[in-house]
This record gives sequence, C-alpha cells and structure tokens, in this order.
Amino acid sequence: MKKLIRNIGMLATPQGTASKSGKAQGEILQLADAWIAVADGMIDRVGSGPVPNEYFDEVIDAGGKLVTPGLVDAHTHLVFGGWRQNELGMKLHGMGYLDILAAGGGILSTVKATRAASEEELYKKAYDALDEMSSLGVTTCEAKSGYGLDRETELKQLRVIRRLNEEHPMDVAATYLGAHAVPNEYKDDREGYVRFLCEEMIPEVAKEGLAQFCDVFCEKGVFTAAETERILTAGREYGLLPKIHADEIEAIGGSELTEKVGAVSAEHLIVCRQSGIDAMAKAGTVACLLPATSFYLGATYAPARAMIDAGVPVAVASDFNPGSCPSLNLQLCMNLACLKYRLTPEEMLTAVTLNGAAAIGMADRVGSIEPGKQADIVIWEAEDLNYLGYRMGSDLAASVIKNGEEIW
Repeated sequence: MKKLIRNIGMLATPQGTASKSGKAQGEILQLADAWIAVADGMIDRVGSGPVPNEYFDEVIDAGGKLVTPGLVDAHTHLVFGGWRQNELGMKLHGMGYLDILAAGGGILSTVKATRAASEEELYKKAYDALDEMSSLGVTTCEAKSGYGLDRETELKQLRVIRRLNEEHPMDVAATYLGAHAVPNEYKDDREGYVRFLCEEMIPEVAKEGLAQFCDVFCEKGVFTAAETERILTAGREYGLLPKIHADEIEAIGGSELTEKVGAVSAEHLIVCRQSGIDAMAKAGTVACLLPATSFYLGATYAPARAMIDAGVPVAVASDFNPGSCPSLNLQLCMNLACLKYRLTPEEMLTAVTLNGAAAIGMADRVGSIEPGKQADIVIWEAEDLNYLGYRMGSDLAASVIKNGEEIW
C-alpha cells in the first residue's frame, strides 16, 4: 500500500536514531511545501516542492498545515485501578505527597484498587486511555507496572500492557516498577521486599518477556540509593534496562546513580543537583521531565535549561497516574515545557518525539519523519511550531496517523 501526504505547509522533525543533546536538541529539519511518501506503513521518502509523479493508492491532503512526527509519551503509569480524587481535598488542606502516603493513601491506595480489579477491567480502562492519548497526537508510549507490589498483580499489570501493545494501534513499551513502594505486608521487612524483587520478581518478569525496563522510585521514605542500585543491577543481570525515578521530592542520590548503573533514563528530576546533571551527561542518560506533575503538585520545575546546557538529552512526558498527575495530555506538557522549562519550540518538539523515543529504546523506529521509520505522523491545526507551544487548552491534533493508517 502506497500513500502520499501532500500539501504540507510546514514539516518539522528532528532527525536521527539516537537522542539529541545540547545545541543539537534544537536543530530540526523544517521543510515548507513538503510531502511524505509512505509504503507499507513505513516512511519511504520525504521531500518538498513538486510531488512524485507516480501512482499512490491513497493521497492525503494536509491542507497547508503543520506536520510533525507522532508524539512519544515516555513515562506513564497507564494501568491502575480506581482514581484518587479524594486526595485533592487532603492536598488543599496542606498535606504533602509523602504525608498522604504515610496515611495509607497515595500509591498504596491505588495498590489496593489495582489488586481488586480484574485483568479485563484494567485492560478496558487502559485501552480507553490510549484512545484519548491517540486523539491528542500520541502514537507511542511507555507504561509502568508498580500498583501491585505483589507477584500476582504486578504480572497482571504487565500482561495488560503486553496485550495493549498487541491489540491497540499504539506501540506500548513495558517497564517493571515493582520498586514503586514497600507494600504493607513488608512494612517491617524492607530487606525481605528487596530480596523478593531481586530474587523472585525480576527473574520471572524477564523469563516471561513481560518488560524491557526495570524502574525504581528512589526517594526519601521509599527506596534508598543503595537499594535502587541493588535492584537495578539485578534487573540488568536479567536483561531489563535500568530507569530511575529520581530527585522528585528530595535529592538522595538517584540521579548520581545513572552513570554507575548505565540508566537509559532518569525521570522527574525536579530537585536534581548539578552532580546528578553531570552524571547523566557522562552516561548519555535521557532526562525524562514531567512538567504536568510539577503543575499539579504546585512544585518547582526541573532545571531543564541547565540539563540541556550540560549536554543532557531532555525528553518531556506526561506521568499520567491517578495521584500526582491525573492527566494524559501531552499537548499540555508541550506548553509547560516552553513556558516553565524555557525550551524553544524546536527543543520541545525533540523532547516529545525523538528523545522520548530514545528514553524507551525506540529511536531507531519512531520519533522522526525520515525514510526507514514507521509512518507515525500528526497533522496539526497549526501553521508552525510556535503555535503549538503558544496555544493552551485546545486539542490541536487534526489527524493522527500510525503506521501509515489514520487512527484519529
């Protein structure tokens, strides 16, 4: 099946099969009066000016609009039971995230609801969320487990993620996050839970091929830097690539671990220190920043400009979850990246496409519009990138194409 997308007012895309850092993060290809030729769901050619004089099975008129790669949401907690709207009042009365967690809320509240939900209930809820994400221009995402904290429920979450990847048009990368919190049944035996993760869960997840990555919430009151290193090292031994939730509330050494463990990405990084930035730059770790979480929590924003200046590749993702960011709107994150991180529109585009793809090991397949990659494309109700960073509150995705097929 051969398709042609023509009459593109402006095509904007990063290029390459690896993350971009420093000045290169803002260096993108912009072609006026462009066209894209697609063959069997893959990008065949890209050009500007006169369109190829040949037969195409389908011709899509972009109407003079802006076209970019499909968005990549590299950090979500997609599969969970229940919601946590009751915590809004708690937060407005002054309770912090760790206070709510200590009172039995937070992650542990969602653990209870996720354990109680059937696999089919979790699948349907997550499938609907993927549909909504698709409507907003997302064509690839990552999904973490971490709301089971026991064998049965963690495997249930990961099976749902695998099924979503197989049955939904979107590509969904899987991350095992058993180290999201210490469950109640281990509250007096942290060492026992760490052993359970390293000696039982990680080997089983790897054996069943249920995840590509292993993640740990390295945070005060959750997992120490030493525990994080131990868990991620065990993951590597079984082929699960390391990710780290680091420096979200307090900097306790998570970002500094990135060089030591060879982390693919470090996530949150709201209070990241210069030593953590330096470690990520040396390791080539992608800093996956989550501005909607800062917005929702009323927290400060990660030092994105310092990271880019230091040569750290920066990605921007939603952190969709029921507690600290009940939003899956990556377009809002794009606005916040420009307004709060001070990313240029060009840097912002790379952050939600190629660098997001690199953060989940898929930069060779998605994240840019160039020959040999999947035809994951968004046509926007916009004429340029500035408009995407500037407009807030409206869904600007006019058409969303995944593997050459229009899905929204």
